[in-house]
Amino acid sequence: MSQATVEWWAWANLVANTLIILTGGLVRLTSSGLGCPTWPRCTDESFTPHGALGWHGAIEFGNRMLTYVLVVIAIGALIATWRWTAATRTQLRLVLGIAIGIPFQGVIGGITVLTDLNPWIVSLHLVLSMGLVVAATVFLVSLKRGAGTVERVPAWIVQAAYVVLLAVIYLGTIVTGSGPHAGDADAPRNDLDPAWWSRIHALSVWTFLLLTVAAIVLTRGRSRRAGLWVLVAGLAQGLIGYVQYFTDLPIVLVAAHLVGAAVLLTLATRWLLASRPVAS
Repeated sequence: MSQATVEWWAWANLVANTLIILTGGLVRLTSSGLGCPTWPRCTDESFTPHGALGWHGAIEFGNRMLTYVLVVIAIGALIATWRWTAATRTQLRLVLGIAIGIPFQGVIGGITVLTDLNPWIVSLHLVLSMGLVVAATVFLVSLKRGAGTVERVPAWIVQAAYVVLLAVIYLGTIVTGSGPHAGDADAPRNDLDPAWWSRIHALSVWTFLLLTVAAIVLTRGRSRRAGLWVLVAGLAQGLIGYVQYFTDLPIVLVAAHLVGAAVLLTLATRWLLASRPVAS
């Protein structure tokens, strides 16, 4: 098995795990979260939706079917990596973890349906997807030898920015859980003040951007280039976030914000790996 083949599967893993974040978001944004009202069947009588469920059933069922595509890709990546003679144990563990994580995603998705789209379970669904994106990114970077080192202080700032970004993403799920896009008209909300939590979310974004700028100023070479990409993506995400907030959360912008979060996390993970502290 060639490295080029393994890299192809690595890219497929990353793209597929990003794509399912988009399709999962569209399920919620189109109020199709209970398009299939039970799990693992779509209805009590059938695994597939019927005409009475309408397009909501088709959207929800389509998202469920995409999980099987992810499973096929994850298994393909695992086999390709296992057959690649240069593969390390860490790389094998990464692709194995992704392959195991995807079925867990399906189970959490089922729990969200069985709990009538409880917003805290829905947020866990997204968090696991983001975790799989991180794992897929680490695996891809390991194939391209993209790791690097910088001085300790800027490395610590990059690490701090990354931790804040993780908080940004989770705070975003809390804001979503308090907002109008519940996935179904009768789905529960988390009963938190969306305006107040949106401000906290925005403050965390600004903190992340300031740390990013500070790290870029203090680094050079590969780390700085990676950081600049993170800054561009972060500014774009912030712009989309503000526009969607002041335009009453249009579906297109919310969907773009979801995909943007996955892209930003991918770039930030790559930056983190390129900015490890030098050994003492």
